[in-house]
Amino acid sequence: MPELLTAEAVPLETNADGVVLVRGTRVPLDTVVTAFHQGATAEEIAQQYPSVSLADVYQVIGYYLRHTSELDDYLARRRQSADAVQQAIEARWPPHGFRARLLNRRPG
Repeated sequence: MPELLTAEAVPLETNADGVVLVRGTRVPLDTVVTAFHQGATAEEIAQQYPSVSLADVYQVIGYYLRHTSELDDYLARRRQSADAVQQAIEARWPPHGFRARLLNRRPG
């Protein structure tokens, strides 16, 4: 039955900003990999991100496991970028005392 076997492309694409996404969605590769590393099953990931099919989650995880060394550099750069954005946001809007500031704005 070898004639039934076909090679399928990994469901990943890179957007204009250089972010690797699950094809046809706005879900980044790093989101799927992070959830996997945190112990989520493929089924749980597909439930949490309904735009990603279960089959695509399995393919993405499999691709990551086969190409960990190549993808780890990309994922580290994404983490550094996310950390920089988080620091910039917190520098502009400090998180400590946020609830109190909101409550102070409440009318009467």
